[in-house]
Amino acid sequence: MTKAIYRREQVIFLQELKRMRVESGMTQAQCSAALGRPQSFMSDVERGVRRLDTVQLRDLCLVLKTDLVNFTLAYEQALIEGMLRD
Repeated sequence: MTKAIYRREQVIFLQELKRMRVESGMTQAQCSAALGRPQSFMSDVERGVRRLDTVQLRDLCLVLKTDLVNFTLAYEQALIEGMLRD
């Protein structure tokens, strides 16, 4: 099995995180500050340098005015759409 960081699913996961942040109107700096982290935190997350655990992902979702369930549904939809394009 290929490491997760090299899989298409990880790329789509990161794209979905960034899409939600951008649609929320928040910058990386604003999002990081809301999480009590340095600006580089969101930059590292969106580039795939830093991985999130489930609790961190939930915190991020709340900052972005969504929840883990809605993020997961959007992620699954993006995966399906990505598979249809391939």
